[in-house]
Amino acid sequence: MCKKTIALAVATMLALGLGACGNAGDTETAGAGSTSQSQATKKKPAEKKPVEQPADLTGTWKQTNSGSDDSWMEAEITADTITIQWVSDNGDTKSLYWKGSYNAPDKAGDWKWTSQGDTAAMQESLLGSQDATKDFTYTKADGVSWETTAMGTTTVVKTAKQ
Repeated sequence: MCKKTIALAVATMLALGLGACGNAGDTETAGAGSTSQSQATKKKPAEKKPVEQPADLTGTWKQTNSGSDDSWMEAEITADTITIQWVSDNGDTKSLYWKGSYNAPDKAGDWKWTSQGDTAAMQESLLGSQDATKDFTYTKADGVSWETTAMGTTTVVKTAKQ
């Protein structure tokens, strides 16, 4: 009797062990026929990544590195013009620094352009630039940026869109 009990226990353990090694999908495939097997081999459609668009730079850009709470530079970009003001008295006073052309990005990512200045408009401003052209850069990290020189000191102005 002891041999039969041991043999039965071993057979049960083998059956359970082999059953545990099987794949749950195998029993479904065997029961459902070839339809389930063809579904298992189908690949999911590739997820399409959205195409990155050029940045929209139109709007107001305020200086982030002015070092002052009540004075900064501010750029206003329209479809074809960039105008930069010196802002002081906590926004109550504005003086033209730059007015010139703007070329919108035509590709995603960082962007650079050279603006052709409206020298007549800038000559009328005491704080207006005397340059005929100015280089501008756009990056996600620094916003729209440019170099400004005043009283012999050059600073890279960094901005954030408002």
